[in-house]
Amino acid sequence: MNVIGNAVDQECGRWLNNRAENSHQPFRRREWAMLKFRDVKALQKFGSIHASINNHFNLDRHPTPRETFKQNRAAALTEYRQLAA
Repeated sequence: MNVIGNAVDQECGRWLNNRAENSHQPFRRREWAMLKFRDVKALQKFGSIHASINNHFNLDRHPTPRETFKQNRAAALTEYRQLAA
């Protein structure tokens, strides 16, 4: 008798899918944010403006000293204020 497909049973367990799920978290966060907008035009307008300044303020956790983080944050804020003025 011929068996089609994998002969080995698929392993399933509580934490076996964590790597795949964790790699999708940024997409899930984006989807939740997009659900708050009812109008596609408003979403596109917000997204285009937000994307240009998000990288200045979204400084992820990093093993850098707090003082360096504060200096980078202050520099980003002054640059934003110059652009907004």
